[in-house]
Amino acid sequence: MGRHGGNSGAGRWRLTALLGVGVAAVALLVALISTLPGGAGTEGTAGTTRDGDKVHGTPATPRGADKPYVGWGFTHTQFSADEGSATATDRVEGLLSKGGGLPQNQAIMGWGADNPEPVKGRYKFGALDSRIDFIRASGGTPVITLCCAPDWMKGGRAGVDNTDWSQAALETAPTPDHYKDYAALAATVAKRYPDVRHFIVWNEFKGFWNDAEGRWDHEGYTELYNLVHTALKQVDPKIMVGGPYLVMDSVDPRQKENASTTLRGPWGAMDQRVLDAFAYWNQHKAGADFVVVDGSSYTKDGDLLPDEFAATDKLTAVGQWVRQQTRGLPLWWAEYYVEPADRNDDRKGWSEPHRVAVQAAGLIAMAKGGATSGFYWNPQKEKGGDCPGCLWTPTGSSGGGQALPLYDLVSRFGRAFPPGTTYETVSVTPDDMPNVRVLASDRTVLVVNTLNRTISAKIDGRRFDMKAYEVKWLER
Repeated sequence: MGRHGGNSGAGRWRLTALLGVGVAAVALLVALISTLPGGAGTEGTAGTTRDGDKVHGTPATPRGADKPYVGWGFTHTQFSADEGSATATDRVEGLLSKGGGLPQNQAIMGWGADNPEPVKGRYKFGALDSRIDFIRASGGTPVITLCCAPDWMKGGRAGVDNTDWSQAALETAPTPDHYKDYAALAATVAKRYPDVRHFIVWNEFKGFWNDAEGRWDHEGYTELYNLVHTALKQVDPKIMVGGPYLVMDSVDPRQKENASTTLRGPWGAMDQRVLDAFAYWNQHKAGADFVVVDGSSYTKDGDLLPDEFAATDKLTAVGQWVRQQTRGLPLWWAEYYVEPADRNDDRKGWSEPHRVAVQAAGLIAMAKGGATSGFYWNPQKEKGGDCPGCLWTPTGSSGGGQALPLYDLVSRFGRAFPPGTTYETVSVTPDDMPNVRVLASDRTVLVVNTLNRTISAKIDGRRFDMKAYEVKWLER
């Protein structure tokens, strides 16, 4: 979907230069390099190591490591709480540790991580190590998304200083002759972090588009997926692997071209090309411990149909369809969006109460669709004050790392409705039903006021007032 271009992880890459070095010194350096094992092949390897598969740090024992689901958490993006003021990063670490930690997802390249293998057989895992260390310290369940690919696997140049961090380059898939190399990299990552038990293969089919036929290259993706799946299972059969991480795009319900005739509703019609790609992967996959999708409640044109709350019904419909196709595999939403982005890929148009309310409706919709795990895409800033949609204030200053309303929502939803929750029906008066969204277990009821005004509602036998866009938690 191209939504991550400006958040590609380029901020992690630091161009280093040798300044004030004479020609003779440079020549001497080249001569010294040529005498090292590997000879001239070591050029462009500064800061890399050969032992990428050496276990890093002290592996933790996360909760639910042996289950094909992890619950509700978030994804680290370019900036996160592993860097910044020590006071602020410690604050976030404590925040996440409180209540047992949250599932945390991290890509291996981009979105805060360096090029992990800038030269074949030479690894640079420092930034990824930092993220894994933070997840461990904060008590989180680590999840790794195996995306994206080093330049030399996709037609680019090898070398530490040759990584192309442009969106177009980052979103290029490995060429077929390097699929096995990518699977080998996945195995190296798994050996390095043995406490990571859940791996997602690739991200949004990036680079897997068949221009000639105007459809997704589901054959290419599935070939890569199967090689990675096999490589990870060879490292440890208990590792859990999932895909295909397709963007479940929908179009206006009046559109005919590429529109599904079966999976549709007032929210729109699914793009049939996405369903075809999913069906191919589902039929030809080597195996899967869980199934992963990604998507928004709005259409490809950014339309919320019939409104921002009712549009979340798409997430329920898609979840039910996916579960039916995969015969009940645990369902994960790797990303989910309910607020359309602007031209800069920012989501700043709504007030925070409005944003939290629609996000809560989205979580309810995914749970009703059968999802057991989901990751909020955290649009964190490096520094500054205002941070719409962020989970905590930026950690660039000592005053940062303070919880924001969306953190409270995501963390409490994860505690109240963990995997295995049995959902119950609660009574809602007929007059209130159009105005609220409700999710309930035997212990908790989550209620969302979908109106921009105060209402009085009677739910689960209790009457109470709700402010505009209020999210209310009831204990039973």
